[in-house]
Amino acid sequence: MENFRYTQTELFMYVRIGGLIGDNMTANNNVLTNPPECELIEIQSDNAVLTISLNREEVFNALNPQLIGELTDILKWSKNNSVAKKETLVDSNGKKYFRVIILKGLGKHFCAGADINWMRDSGAQSMDENVKDANRLDQLFYNLWAHPCFTISLVQGVALGGGAGLVACVDHVIALESAKIAMSEIKLGILPAVIGPYVYRKIGSAQFRRLAMLGSRIDTTEAQRIGLVNEIAKSDDSARDMLASTVEQILSSAPTGVYKAKKLALTLDRIDENLSSTSLDQKIREYTINLTSDMRGSLEGQEGLSSFLERRKPEWTSE
Repeated sequence: MENFRYTQTELFMYVRIGGLIGDNMTANNNVLTNPPECELIEIQSDNAVLTISLNREEVFNALNPQLIGELTDILKWSKNNSVAKKETLVDSNGKKYFRVIILKGLGKHFCAGADINWMRDSGAQSMDENVKDANRLDQLFYNLWAHPCFTISLVQGVALGGGAGLVACVDHVIALESAKIAMSEIKLGILPAVIGPYVYRKIGSAQFRRLAMLGSRIDTTEAQRIGLVNEIAKSDDSARDMLASTVEQILSSAPTGVYKAKKLALTLDRIDENLSSTSLDQKIREYTINLTSDMRGSLEGQEGLSSFLERRKPEWTSE
């Protein structure tokens, strides 16, 4: 232990974790692996905290296949290099494994949802191709929602569609007062199906159904009221203070306890009288993937996307 300097909390975790699985705080042969290469996101690691920044500022950080793939890869990499998975605080070189993930978007907006050009092109794809696309999107949300670290998002500008899905998947949301959130898919003739299981779990059946049908943007006051946002910041400085306070609090929590709390919530979410927990969860995810793929290729879905690109009202909107 003389090779490393530990905080009081880390010393406590040394006793609780290192004592249980052997003195792998210093004897661990594993090392923190290098992250996968990325072009559309930026990452920064500091004191067991990994910050992931969406970097498609010119299109309001809209999700396209490349960004989805890079985010998923980073989430999987950080999961495999987390304290919860490694069962130790540091690697053999003294580098700290991850305990907190911060997700944010560069520029004026957090995430404007799916890239509209990608969505338009999906109309020309086969059902199987659309299923693969939806499955990749589901993998992103699932890996964020089930991540063993404590996850935080900083939201500014808009979080629309898939952006709202990202917000729903994290454990703690800090939003600037002026931010707006919407499940806007229905305005394009599709549904918030892939994000559905995560938003539903976050805000409940009644609010999910209402917002999925309205598709309108809600302000942070309402988002906080229904449980989609945890804290509202009046300024960037205030948001940074809230973030620092939340990180400080979670770093005083037992890392494996954080992971097990998530597993407990997951088990409670999956309880069903007729289906096993695994088959129920899988059936829900398969249903939403197929529903999204079906809606993307539908006449209504294509009309919604076309009207958006052509800057006109869709056929179902009265003049």
